[in-house]
Amino acid sequence: MKKIDRETVQRIIDTADIVDVVSDFVSLKRRGANYIGLCPFHNERTPSFSVSKSKGICKCFSCGKGGSPVNFIMEIEQLSYQEALRYLAKKYNIEIVEHEMSEQEKQEESQRESMLAVNAFALQHFEHNLTDTADGREIGLSYFRKRGINDAMISRFHLGYSIEQGNALLEAAIAKGYNEKYLVETGLCIRNDRGNVYDRFKGRVIYPVHSISGKVVAFGGRTLRSDKTMAKYVNSPESIIYSKSKELYGLYQAKHSIAKKNKCILVEGYMDVISMHQSGVENVVASSGTSLTEGQIRLIHRFTDNVTVIYDSDPAGIKASLRGIDMILAEGINVKVLSLPDGDDPDSFAQSHSAQELEDYLAANETDFIRFKTKILLNDAAGDPIARSRVITDILRTIAVIPDAVTQTIYVAECSRAFDIDEQVLMLQLSKLIAERNETLEKQARQAESRRSIADIQPDIQPEETAPSNVTPTAADTPQDNIVRTHDERTKFLEPSERELLRFVVKYGMMDLCEAEDKDGNPTILKLADYVKYELQKEAVSFTVDAYRRAFDKVIEYGDTTWPSDKKNYLDSLQAEITATETARREELSRENLSVSEIKAREIALTSQLEAEYNEKAADFAQHYIEQRLCSSPDDEIRRIATELVSERHRLSKIHSKFSKVETERDRLVDFVPRAVYELFYSILQYDIKEVWKQLSTTDDPATTRELMQKFSDMKSIEREFAKFLGERIVGARPKIK
Repeated sequence: MKKIDRETVQRIIDTADIVDVVSDFVSLKRRGANYIGLCPFHNERTPSFSVSKSKGICKCFSCGKGGSPVNFIMEIEQLSYQEALRYLAKKYNIEIVEHEMSEQEKQEESQRESMLAVNAFALQHFEHNLTDTADGREIGLSYFRKRGINDAMISRFHLGYSIEQGNALLEAAIAKGYNEKYLVETGLCIRNDRGNVYDRFKGRVIYPVHSISGKVVAFGGRTLRSDKTMAKYVNSPESIIYSKSKELYGLYQAKHSIAKKNKCILVEGYMDVISMHQSGVENVVASSGTSLTEGQIRLIHRFTDNVTVIYDSDPAGIKASLRGIDMILAEGINVKVLSLPDGDDPDSFAQSHSAQELEDYLAANETDFIRFKTKILLNDAAGDPIARSRVITDILRTIAVIPDAVTQTIYVAECSRAFDIDEQVLMLQLSKLIAERNETLEKQARQAESRRSIADIQPDIQPEETAPSNVTPTAADTPQDNIVRTHDERTKFLEPSERELLRFVVKYGMMDLCEAEDKDGNPTILKLADYVKYELQKEAVSFTVDAYRRAFDKVIEYGDTTWPSDKKNYLDSLQAEITATETARREELSRENLSVSEIKAREIALTSQLEAEYNEKAADFAQHYIEQRLCSSPDDEIRRIATELVSERHRLSKIHSKFSKVETERDRLVDFVPRAVYELFYSILQYDIKEVWKQLSTTDDPATTRELMQKFSDMKSIEREFAKFLGERIVGARPKIK
């Protein structure tokens, strides 16, 4: 097995654009210097997911998830570090250079990667069966032809066939070296009570299920037999790579069309999706026969705020789906519904109509969901006052889940007219239902919080390049909380000061801070990270939090190894860019009708402007150098910490800096960084003073008491000097020492 080499990894990290990567999964809108959208990792109605192009990171300020392009792909697709790199390399057409993996690295390859590899092989196997075997062509391919599916759709959706004789897939996979264990865990094969293994999808046409990024995570198989005792459809079981509540059939093929048209059409089955795509309507996905889930709704909401649900003419099926639409409304999505003519379903209707006819029918027959639901339910309640009352309450419950108050008011007014009931009566009942719903949601939130507190889950620590942990921190369970939870009292006490100092190092580590003398006594410029290293070594101090120490060591390593050459290459490129700009602008000046003195004045101004531009870009490169690397680190913990440290919820408005120069934190590093160093020293001293006081309170020996009293007095004297220097203000709250 092979592993991506360091140079290729860095090329991928440097090339990947965070806005471009996130936009494949989330609809982003520009807001100042950043972009914002709905978080793809949790259910929300108000956007709190921020993307910073300059920093190269994203961050949800509600649930806390985000990070670099690599980390985002790991989280969103549940991939390992190496898999995420390969995903980005493919996206940006970067050639991957690899080296042989060690035995230890081979053992650390994730189970997820192996299961995805088995599924990828199975996909090719089923496709080959369909078109290149006699049984496949005579049975599977003829079935799709009979259903009106052309070659383009067979190829687009990777349709296939599973041979009925023997265990064709099992034998082919074993012959290629795939592990039987993963064939069983993906559900491609089944092990019975006697220990025998056999193909799950034998004798069925195959519908692969793709993740949003195109990975094959599951399969659906339809039998072509008329045997009533045999299940018509068989699907892959849930596994670590597949959760049916979080996947939508056809979303991989439809996502770009959904975003472009700003609408998602929701149908039920595989063939409904395929036939509508074939007709030319491509913004279509299916829940694959399962009840719609919050996870599936959030998938849709990443790309659009508008959903049209297509029903066939079966009244029972329509009523069964009403609850799912309530869930869509609760997400803040605009919902319309469409009933097809009697005897039609989306598959048959698409097969018998052109794309334009389909689009025209949609536009003419889409109905607002509240009106649709009212009509459906009132038909069953005709002439029955009690049933009519239940219908009204049911409709109001649906209106209650809509997050927008204005929309609620409009619907209540319409219901008032439809039911011939006073609007104030309906509003009063709606208020009660909203209060009940809010109380239920709050109770559920409290129960969830209670479960988290009882479980007190500690996330796995994975310093190597393995699959991400299944446990992810919540907003109330932040990385720093987890980091110090199991440490001793001293570490807990020092953690806030260490964290603040590390924040400066991660955000500005490669920026020039101050002048110093080298070992030969010559003046030199000291980088911020080197200054901190020097100060800590001088006092024999190191970070007590292990993850912070690893992050700091990695910063120093970058400064000693990759930074010098990367800095030189960037500055050479920047100088060439500035020189070319200066030459072009001087030529423009020479063509203008200006006097010699005017030309000279403008040239001086140009030189000054370009020099300032050069210095600003060089400083920006130095500032973001460390954070961009640590936020893409293969060490899961370092990656989480770095993302947390560099994320900024608020940015200074342009209004405040338009007319005057506002000093930023970067402008005052020479003041802030020494202070952060001394605040750490001060915290260490405070802890030591408390420890000496504890010893004093427990000793009865006079000699020991005198020695401790002298030590305590000396420490208090030093503490007063620290207090004077720091202005008696310490950044960050610390845990109390008992």
